[in-house]
Amino acid sequence: MVIAASGGGSGFLFIIIIAFLLLYLIVVRPQRRRQSQQQAMLSDLEVGDEVLTAGGIYGTVTALDENEVSVEIAPQLVVRVARRAIAGITPEREGDEAEEHEEPEEEAEEPTEGTETETDSSGAIKGAEASGDESRG
Repeated sequence: MVIAASGGGSGFLFIIIIAFLLLYLIVVRPQRRRQSQQQAMLSDLEVGDEVLTAGGIYGTVTALDENEVSVEIAPQLVVRVARRAIAGITPEREGDEAEEHEEPEEEAEEPTEGTETETDSSGAIKGAEASGDESRG
């Protein structure tokens, strides 16, 4: 009976070891990777980078210190932020791409020739079929 009890204990120990191994692979390892990526991003921070703070404020880096970053969030409005409060560097947008996306929207708002609707004196659209109420009376 003593042999059977020790065999069951080693199986339980094996399950506990597997559980800790899975916990390490699922939680601890990815968290360490994110921390190292964050540290690398903070060390690569340069003046002129557009950043997003942990509070959700976008701004441009104007000065760097060992533990603080000066961020311009509006014209002539510079705030000091802890370096660890920088959530990320925003990707640079090209001016040409932004203009290209705006142009089609503006064109869609302007009516083109031949698409203007005509109305008669009562305000009804010409060429449109009368609704069920109008056809009765």
